[in-house]
Amino acid sequence: MRVITIYTDGACSGNPGPGGWGAVLLYGEHRKEIWGGEPATTNQRMELMAVIQALKALKVEKWAVEVYSDSAYVVNAFKQRWIDKWQKNGWKNSKNEPVANQDLWQKLLWLCRKNKVTLKKVAGHSGDELNERCDYLARQAIKELTTQDEG
Repeated sequence: MRVITIYTDGACSGNPGPGGWGAVLLYGEHRKEIWGGEPATTNQRMELMAVIQALKALKVEKWAVEVYSDSAYVVNAFKQRWIDKWQKNGWKNSKNEPVANQDLWQKLLWLCRKNKVTLKKVAGHSGDELNERCDYLARQAIKELTTQDEG
């Protein structure tokens, strides 16, 4: 089976505040970097947006996709099946409150159905070259946003 590898990261300057996301997509010798941001957001939304935008960038379906993220929030939602419980409970969390970022979780779920997506945790800021690159891209997106605001 063909495998695409994706690294993602999100960042925020203030929480909430201007935020950015970055992703590196790898297949064979092919490499694509994407990034973007929002002027008023949260770190968790940017972590989710990094994965969403990376999956949206794929032009294939029914492939194996390994997504590496340093976000326990994103990875654990799948690994610990929080997302299944949220759906079963009408998008309510264990405190019977609406799940935060439900709009993004629903987009992510829809995109995950197109391929066989596996999320894997990578330690952030630990020298992993591709995780560090995603962090750089996310921070650059924030700089681009704040430079635009000043101009």
